[in-house]
Amino acid sequence: MKMNYTHNDIVELYDQYVAHTYGRFALTAVSGSGVTCTDINGKEYIDFTSGIGVNALGFCDEKWAEAVSKQSKTLNHTSNLYYTLPGGLLAKALCERSGMSRVFFGNSGAEANEGAIKAAKAYSFKKYNNEKRTKVISLVNSFHGRTITTLAATGQEHYHQIFFPFTAGFEYAEANNIDSVKALVDDDTCAIIMEMVQGEGGVIALDKEFVQAVRALCDEKDIILIVDEVQTGIGRTGKLFAYQNYDILPDVVSSAKGLGGGLPIGAVLLGEKTKDALAAGEHGSTFGANPICCAGGLAVMERLTDEFLAEVAAKGEYIRSKLQGMPKVTALSGLGMMIGIQIEGATAKAVAAKCLEKGLLVLTAKDRVRLLPPLVIDYTDIDKGLEILQNVLKECDE
Repeated sequence: MKMNYTHNDIVELYDQYVAHTYGRFALTAVSGSGVTCTDINGKEYIDFTSGIGVNALGFCDEKWAEAVSKQSKTLNHTSNLYYTLPGGLLAKALCERSGMSRVFFGNSGAEANEGAIKAAKAYSFKKYNNEKRTKVISLVNSFHGRTITTLAATGQEHYHQIFFPFTAGFEYAEANNIDSVKALVDDDTCAIIMEMVQGEGGVIALDKEFVQAVRALCDEKDIILIVDEVQTGIGRTGKLFAYQNYDILPDVVSSAKGLGGGLPIGAVLLGEKTKDALAAGEHGSTFGANPICCAGGLAVMERLTDEFLAEVAAKGEYIRSKLQGMPKVTALSGLGMMIGIQIEGATAKAVAAKCLEKGLLVLTAKDRVRLLPPLVIDYTDIDKGLEILQNVLKECDE
């Protein structure tokens, strides 16, 4: 086997053997530490992406790595036919800090949203014995996953192509328009699903009054409120979950991304109303509550103290204050350290590509540059990254 691979060698491997489902940047990552990613040529980059919100503690956090390594040498997998301590402890931590009652563990955000939708449908059917009470309302501009059902739940028309037929029973209301939601609610409605910040939709935060009005409507009609926290959860907005900024308690919450700190894990958090919605045999996941992934999740949860989360919120405000004076920046959106930047005179993709050249990793969301820095980033690295971004924007202005 060849030992010394170049960037071009690895690109050729991907071109030949990996499905062409992503437009990748010209970077082959080989190592990471904290907020610094190193490519195959030794070039270092400041990471403002967290692997799309996954690396909450940055690259290879020491305590996280120790917990994962120890668990990998103790018990790697059992399936859900047996009990393990990491799964029980992580479920306890999530419930105690979220206000929810029980947890179902899976592997990804899309799987978590599938489980959330199934829980809502199961609750409705078992309570009302009505096969028609299955409609789910989501929001225009939402994104809930890549499976056939979560694509159907996604309120963006360009995702509703090719993979016909999509799961029926989804309708789409306007975000921040309670009258639009009410117009869709009828006797067949079992659930409303929404993100507190529409991440893939452009990092757009919902209004607090709208969210509380939806909660009240769900209470009135006995509709299950599902909050998709796949990207917004696990400290990203300065609270453990973004809904805690809105003074509501959902009936079901989906979580993934940052929960494993770099390992694949998803979770469906079930509230008091839905905790018994799914009975034995009605849902499952072979890898759910994998001990290694749960050990990583526990290491993440232990770091997210109230003081830590307050610092996340402060860093988010600091970043916004720096961005407001930069050239080409016309608007900012999001919550905490989930930030969307509207730019004039240059496309978000062009800015992201130029940042990569200069040593900064950023994301895009529709026409906005999207920042999801590791929650552990310090102010020195924030300033270094923002300096690169500012210089890129100045070049775009020339």
